[in-house]
Amino acid sequence: MADLRIVFMGTPDFAVPTLAALRAADGIEVTAVYSQPPRRAGRGKQLRPTPIHAAALAHDIPVHTPADLKSAEAQAEFRALGADAAAVVAYGLILPAAILQAPRLGCFNLHGSLLPRWRGAAPIQRALMAGDPVTGICIMAMDEGLDTGAVLLRAELPIAAEATAGELSAQLAEMGAPMMVEALRGAASGQLQVHPQPEVGVTYAKKIDKAEACIDWSRPAVELDRLIRGLSPFPGAWCERQSVRIKVLLARPEMGEAGAPPGTVLDDNLLIACGEGALRLSRLQRSGRAVMAAADFLRGNPLQPGDQLD
Repeated sequence: MADLRIVFMGTPDFAVPTLAALRAADGIEVTAVYSQPPRRAGRGKQLRPTPIHAAALAHDIPVHTPADLKSAEAQAEFRALGADAAAVVAYGLILPAAILQAPRLGCFNLHGSLLPRWRGAAPIQRALMAGDPVTGICIMAMDEGLDTGAVLLRAELPIAAEATAGELSAQLAEMGAPMMVEALRGAASGQLQVHPQPEVGVTYAKKIDKAEACIDWSRPAVELDRLIRGLSPFPGAWCERQSVRIKVLLARPEMGEAGAPPGTVLDDNLLIACGEGALRLSRLQRSGRAVMAAADFLRGNPLQPGDQLD
């Protein structure tokens, strides 16, 4: 049997394990990669390729970086690749009907939630911020809706009590990679069962807004713990001390001092009063500095009981 010709479409680090698994899989040939265009980053503002773009170049896979796929020219270029299927992981661009219909077997998406919960752009972050006890991976056959396609494979993953978005993303990426290989092989053989998504239980994981990252100390400590872990390491929940921005990347809820104003430093080890309870800050980053453990942070940024964080 000839190799299954695959176009891979992805952008961030989350997609890299799946590309690696497809490259290593017997009977599958990744003939081209699509990724978002390089963007300027770093102090020199040099154009930087996405993680998937860089991974593809390292293995001599042709890379396409259109700004969108709406034009007839872009769609004709995609069809000309003659792909049997497209594997899509956090690509970040909408696939028009002409793209979805071009591969013989269709387009298959790896999504980091248990659909229909958390359709949309930020499923991992939203699951943490909502306090979900479990999440997972779904491989779905893509249609024109927002993550509405039928589910082909599904696997669950319990969310650890102190898991951050970065840690959970890495776990799900590794878990999902072999599932995409299995799904593509199953689609080619006609042996996969198709499960339409139920109409009940639908939630939407909207893109993270910058305003959400500002810590409101009047909220309960449990909610702020979820917010901090859901935004760690990027973009990072933050507060201010005397107009200096401080990112908080990890904390844990504790009992607080009754009646202390929210944002008050309660002891010498970064216990901060919240609307309910308190948060023990354990991993922080001052603007322009490296990430530090609390003890290291305090050596250069002393905070005393009674000080206030905004």
